[in-house]
Amino acid sequence: MKYLFILGRNPELSRLEIKSYLKRTGNNVFDESFRKNGLLLELEKPLEAGAVDILGGTMEIGIVLCNLKDINRKEIYYGSENKFNYVLWDFSEETENVSEYLKKRFHSERLKTTEKKFTGFVRGQDKDFRKPSSNLITEGYFVFDNLFGRIIQRCDYKEIERRDMQKPVRREDLSISPRLAKIMINLSEVNENGTLLDAFCGVGVILIEALEMGIKSIGIDKDKEAIEGAKKNMEWFKFPNGSYRLMNNDSTRAVVGSMDVLVSEPDFGQTLKKTPEKREAEKMIRNFENLMIDVLKNMKKSVNSRFVFTCPLISVGRDRIGCDVLRISDKAGLKVEEGFPVKEFREGQIVGREIVVMKR
Repeated sequence: MKYLFILGRNPELSRLEIKSYLKRTGNNVFDESFRKNGLLLELEKPLEAGAVDILGGTMEIGIVLCNLKDINRKEIYYGSENKFNYVLWDFSEETENVSEYLKKRFHSERLKTTEKKFTGFVRGQDKDFRKPSSNLITEGYFVFDNLFGRIIQRCDYKEIERRDMQKPVRREDLSISPRLAKIMINLSEVNENGTLLDAFCGVGVILIEALEMGIKSIGIDKDKEAIEGAKKNMEWFKFPNGSYRLMNNDSTRAVVGSMDVLVSEPDFGQTLKKTPEKREAEKMIRNFENLMIDVLKNMKKSVNSRFVFTCPLISVGRDRIGCDVLRISDKAGLKVEEGFPVKEFREGQIVGREIVVMKR
């Protein structure tokens, strides 16, 4: 079966996430094509119904219905309403012709339809991508090369934001987004019956997303106030007590039982309000590297598989300074996964991130 994944602001990171997600769910990829922010995959098995809710970097998922030459013989509208709005995602030189075809076909089938245009934008990591700006869209279709398909899953960003904003304890300057937390968890390739360790859990953003996926979790933080905040958040979400554990401890020395993966946004130590001098930034980066080496050395005794974490990427004017990931891996006795690190930052952001995946 062929599926189209419409990716968000960091397509390269999203591609890696999707492949890790499919690997951990046992769904082999037979073929792959990539256009703009559209990733077309031929999969061994049908995709899970709620996949878009688990993937942090995917906006919508569609299924291929037919080749363009067979579109006349294929049912394309599965709804019950006589009047609806739709969009047509463009990943082909044939999109304009298909747009005209759909208007004529829907009219011949006595359906009152309006094709909504793409007037909004997703501000991407390297370039911007168009997106529908209207919320009044019932159906979504796409053209990818010579293939035609229908959107079957959409990410509910409003629900994700509501869940994040309403939890009792938030730390905007120090926490990652639920979207990035999902991406990192998928990159770890942890199984549903596995256990995830967050060595710098803060108020529990990564733990929450892991528990939402049914993954048991342990969170460590040396900040007692952060652990208290995480506890309040866990209780607010009503996660079962046996599904998580919180430890007020130092991850360079903490002793934990056997874990499957480590997924963490490490403590950078400070929030920068202005762009630092290059020498100052290099010193902060080196301190961070030394911290991560100590943490990974300690946690390698317990973690059986992958280590997924972020490293600071600091703006020093026109350039950004990042960590020496190979130094960290060599000192910790680990290997950097192919394709990493991946940059993740927004324009004007002083401290961005690099996403790192390491393995034994």
